[in-house]
Amino acid sequence: MTPWRSLAASLLTCASMAASAHNFHMGIADISYNAASGSTEVVHTYTGHDVEALLTQLYQRQFDLGQESSEAALRRYVDKQFYIVGPAGKRLRLNWVGMKVNADNVVIFQEIERTRLAPATRIHNQLLIDFLPSQRNTLNVQDGGKIQTLFFDSRNAELPIR
Repeated sequence: MTPWRSLAASLLTCASMAASAHNFHMGIADISYNAASGSTEVVHTYTGHDVEALLTQLYQRQFDLGQESSEAALRRYVDKQFYIVGPAGKRLRLNWVGMKVNADNVVIFQEIERTRLAPATRIHNQLLIDFLPSQRNTLNVQDGGKIQTLFFDSRNAELPIR
């Protein structure tokens, strides 16, 4: 192999490694009312290695998100960083339903039993933003046929729904 080809191959290898590391951090959540159960359901999706790195930093030990102890640690963090405040100013009870982990993502399931979100309800979403200042969380609220999209970042921690 000529020196130029060797150099080009090395540069392509470095470029592909740099491309695989992501500099844009985002999460997405969906909140919807389930008419059959009468409950409001919340589904969050975040990048798995970001969540593992966050937990490692918080607790100073390695985490395997497939383990029960990891789920408990993540649950404590989510309860602190994501909550919903009703129009009267009181936090609504979000029940942890569970989570699903795959090679890329962590999907978290929560619900507010027998409750439909009222206008002027406020959503507080700082998940991963305290750990990754560039984190942006998108949240879609669906009730009936209409969808409202909210964007959370380091400047927007709590936003109202219509």
